[in-house]
Amino acid sequence: MTDIKAQIKEFRIGEKIRGLRQQKRLTLQELSELTTLSKPLLSQIENQQVIPPLATLLKVAKGLKVDIHFFFADAANKQKFVLTRREDVREDEKIPRPAANDVTRPYAYHSLAQGLRHKHMEPFLVEFENIPWDDALFFKHDGDEEFIYIISGELDFHYNSEVFRMRTGDSIYYDSSQPHGWVSVGAETARAVAVMYTKE
Repeated sequence: MTDIKAQIKEFRIGEKIRGLRQQKRLTLQELSELTTLSKPLLSQIENQQVIPPLATLLKVAKGLKVDIHFFFADAANKQKFVLTRREDVREDEKIPRPAANDVTRPYAYHSLAQGLRHKHMEPFLVEFENIPWDDALFFKHDGDEEFIYIISGELDFHYNSEVFRMRTGDSIYYDSSQPHGWVSVGAETARAVAVMYTKE
């Protein structure tokens, strides 16, 4: 079992959200209205009681008018590249997806460009759980694009009313403003490289 609290502390996501919200002189209620996220959820995120899903982070980023990489960057870091070695992607550092709307998101992610600032893309290594599909797993975030490349296992990608069975070596680039979601299928855990792009 991973130490979730230690992972939250490492990313300091809640701390960054609270600091930026206060810097912009926004109340939790105002941020709630800007993001369409509930005030209690935002409070739990700021207090590091909840690990926000990427879709939630995108809403917060838009509400605070920053790129999603803000949450994964070290403000003091001015390097121009991040080299992530295979051995750097450790099991104990992956961030499990929390429940959203009482539904546990069936995947965990690991940032592949942590610390690099001012980037337009956010790459992740994602592991998908093998669970039955439920329409409650659909989510969307307006104005963004995503790319996924399957590196192992098989994945069912649900996009609006369509379902695509994706296997190792398959990839898909899509408009993430449409309802979408994924679940692993088969005996092997599906793993993929996912790249998110947020338009200015």
